[in-house]
Amino acid sequence: MTSREAIFPPGRHALYEKHRYSAAIRSGDLLFVSGQVGSRADGSPEPDFERQVRLAFDNLAAVLKAAGCTFRDVVDVTTFHTDPQAQIETVMAVRQEVIGDPPYPNWTAVGVNWLAGFDFEIKVIARLPAAA
Repeated sequence: MTSREAIFPPGRHALYEKHRYSAAIRSGDLLFVSGQVGSRADGSPEPDFERQVRLAFDNLAAVLKAAGCTFRDVVDVTTFHTDPQAQIETVMAVRQEVIGDPPYPNWTAVGVNWLAGFDFEIKVIARLPAAA
C-alpha cells in the first residue's frame, strides 16, 4: 500500500493546523494539492479579484515547489468561481501567464455560491518528477 506524506510550503502552517488539513499529500508519484485561495499574509481574502487570483496561483506555486514540482508537472486542475461569467476573462489571463504553452493540463471550472469569503479557489493533481 502506498503511504501518504503531507507537504507544506514555508509559512502558512497555522492556517493548515487551524483547519486540520494538509496543503498537499504525496502518494506514490502523485501530488494532490488542497484548494488554494488568494489570501493575504494574515489569511484574510484579498479584495481585488485579479490580485486574489494571482495570490491563489502564488500560493499554489509555493505548495508545488515544496514538493519539488512546477506548473509543468500539473496534470489536472479544478477551479471554483463565485461568479464564473464575470470572472472567467481575468482567470484565463492569469492562467495563461502562469500555465504557459501547451500541452495544457486537464481543467474543470465549477461555479459555486460560497468559498468562505473568497471568490476563487484552485486545486490540482501533479505528477512528481522522477528522481534523477
